[in-house]
Amino acid sequence: MRFLSFNVNGIRACAKKTLIDDLMNSQADVIGLQETKATPEQVKETLEALDGYYIYAYSAEKKGYSGTAILSKIKPLSVTYGIGINEHDSEGRCITAEYDDLYYVTAYIPNAGSGLKRLDYRSQRWDPAFRSYLVDLAQTKPVVLCGDLNVAHQPIDIARPKSNYNKSAGYTQAEIDGFTALLNAGFVDTFRHLHPEEVKYSWWSYRTRGRDRNIGWRLDYFMVSERLLPKVSASLIRNDIFGSDHCPVELVLD
Repeated sequence: MRFLSFNVNGIRACAKKTLIDDLMNSQADVIGLQETKATPEQVKETLEALDGYYIYAYSAEKKGYSGTAILSKIKPLSVTYGIGINEHDSEGRCITAEYDDLYYVTAYIPNAGSGLKRLDYRSQRWDPAFRSYLVDLAQTKPVVLCGDLNVAHQPIDIARPKSNYNKSAGYTQAEIDGFTALLNAGFVDTFRHLHPEEVKYSWWSYRTRGRDRNIGWRLDYFMVSERLLPKVSASLIRNDIFGSDHCPVELVLD
């Protein structure tokens, strides 16, 4: 199976570029999208030219904010919106599709925000709740987690680690510790597992034209339950695909 994950930073804007062609060309069986900034109806309307996929979308209560979607060539056994906790389920940040042999979760993890205003919420409330949700799923079937996890875990995952450490959202010790706790709970960062020394990023700032200079961050991941690791044959960062300030990431399971 081939999986794709893409933070589109506004699905309607991205679709005016090359999104539809990029998704078709990916030949992915299952696709997770984040930061759609659209209602489920708007997502489906935007993707109406994309043939062969069941579409499941989840939006935030606040219009034009956050939002996730799953596109699947295979009809899931079930689809769950959110993680079952009201505090965390008003922003459309997580969708889970259940298949015969695994759960596929796409998530757009809360950003700590300007001035780290949401860091406590992110690190003390969201991260533990989301980790518990994934661990519970994994007791039934192995889990594939994809999405914009809004953290650069190691210095290799960010172009300028020293100047950003504990100052910028996505590279504070609290966020790093949350990611480490997910690893310790039985999940594997597939890209770093297969490419332990490769420097590659999935997000670049529009404001500073970071992509032109490759001053970026690795914020987008495919994580899998440890027992799925023998089936992982490829984990890629598709920085040849444009259309957003993020690029897609890809996972192939035998």
